[in-house]
Amino acid sequence: MKVAVIGAGIIGITTAYELAADGHEVTVFERRGAAAEESSFANAGVVAPGYVTPWAAPGMPGKVLSYLFSRHAPVKLSLPLSGRELAWMWKWLGACKLAPYLANRSRLLRLAFYSRERLHHLTTELQLDYEHSPGYMVLLRSEKDGLLIEPSLQVLRDAGVAFKQLSPDAARQVEPALNPDTAFLGAVHLPDDEVANCRQFALLLKNEAQRLGVIFELNTTVSQLGRSKAATISITGEESPRVFDSVVVCAGMASAELLKPLGLKIPMAAVYGYSISATIREPLNAPRSAVMDERYKVAISRLGNRVRVAGGAEIGGSLESRRASSLQTLYKVLHDWFPGAVQHSNTHGSVQEWKGARPMLPDGPPIIGDGGLPGLWLNLGHGSSGWALSCGSARALADLMAGKATDIDMEGLGISRLG
Repeated sequence: MKVAVIGAGIIGITTAYELAADGHEVTVFERRGAAAEESSFANAGVVAPGYVTPWAAPGMPGKVLSYLFSRHAPVKLSLPLSGRELAWMWKWLGACKLAPYLANRSRLLRLAFYSRERLHHLTTELQLDYEHSPGYMVLLRSEKDGLLIEPSLQVLRDAGVAFKQLSPDAARQVEPALNPDTAFLGAVHLPDDEVANCRQFALLLKNEAQRLGVIFELNTTVSQLGRSKAATISITGEESPRVFDSVVVCAGMASAELLKPLGLKIPMAAVYGYSISATIREPLNAPRSAVMDERYKVAISRLGNRVRVAGGAEIGGSLESRRASSLQTLYKVLHDWFPGAVQHSNTHGSVQEWKGARPMLPDGPPIIGDGGLPGLWLNLGHGSSGWALSCGSARALADLMAGKATDIDMEGLGISRLG
C-alpha cells in the first residue's frame, strides 16, 4: 500500500517506521527543515506509564482556579482565550467528572504500558543508542504534597507498578546530589521508569525507516486533503495533487485545520510547555536520572552531559510569546534541588530555552485509527504524553491499517469517542 504520513515528529516517525516494517511504501511530509523540531524537540523525556493520566480529572478545575494568581503555578491561562479555546475548556470541564476520568485513565494506562514495551523492543532489536537513564523519583516537599499524591499511588498499586516510598535520607541514596539545604517530606521512587532523549530516538528511528525505503520530504507543507478521497493530498507550491492509497495525519496542532474541511471537527487545543536544557558543570552535582517536583509539576532529567528542566501547562497565548515567570519557575526548581549542577551562562550557548505546543484533546487520550473517510487514518492528540505513547500508538495503528488484531484493546481510542 502507498501511504502518506503527514508530520515528522515522534508520532509521525514511529508511524512511518511501523508501516514500512509491514512492507508499505511510505512517504513522510514535514513542513519543517528537519524531523522532530516541534513538540518532540526538547520535552522532559520521562517515560513513566503509571503517571500517564488524563489532565481532565475530578478536582482539577478547582486547582486551575487556585493557580490563577500564583507566580509559580504549574497551570496558567493567557487571557483573553479564543472561542476555540473556550469551547475546548467547556468540553474539558465535562470530562473532569469521575466516570469519564476513570474510563480515560484506563485507556491511557494500557496504551502507555504497551508503548513502553514497544519502545524497549525497538531499542533492543535495532540496537539504538541514545541518551537514557533508568529510574524516576517524585519529590514531595510537604505533608500536603504527600496527601495530594495518595490517589496517584493507588493508581500505581492498581496497575501493579513497582514503587517505594522513601524518607529524605533514602531519597538522597538514590539521588546523592539533592540539595542538602532543601528540606522535604520524602519521595516516591519508581525504579522501572526512565528518562530518555525523545528527539535522539526519533532521529535514529528515522534513519532506520529510511533504510526500509521511507522517503522524508522536508520543508514540504500539505495544504489540503482531498474531500472525496482524503488520500489525495495537495502540496503548497505544486499544481497537481499527489495520490496515495492511504494518508495518516500525525501533524500535531496542524491536524485539526487539515481535517476541518473534511467535516471532522477535532477539539484540539495547544497546551504549551517550557523547558531549559543546560550543560552540566559538575557531574557530582547533577541528577543521575529524572526527578519530578510534585508541587510545581516540574521534571529535572539527566540527558547525557546535559540537564533538562521541563514543566508548565499554559492555555492561551502563542508559541512565539514566552512567559518569563514560567521559565523562572524552571530555574527556581532546578536551584532548589540541584544548585551548581549546570552552567547558567548563555555566553557560549550553554543554556537552551524552549517552548512547545502540546496538541491536547479535552478528555485526555489520543485518537488512533480509521478517520471515517476513505483512505484516512489518524494518530493525533497525544498532548504532553506523546513520547510516552508514541511507539505503542504507531504499532497499534499499523495493525489496524493491516486489518490485524491489535496487541491491546483499542476501546475508546478511536474517533467515535468524540461523538
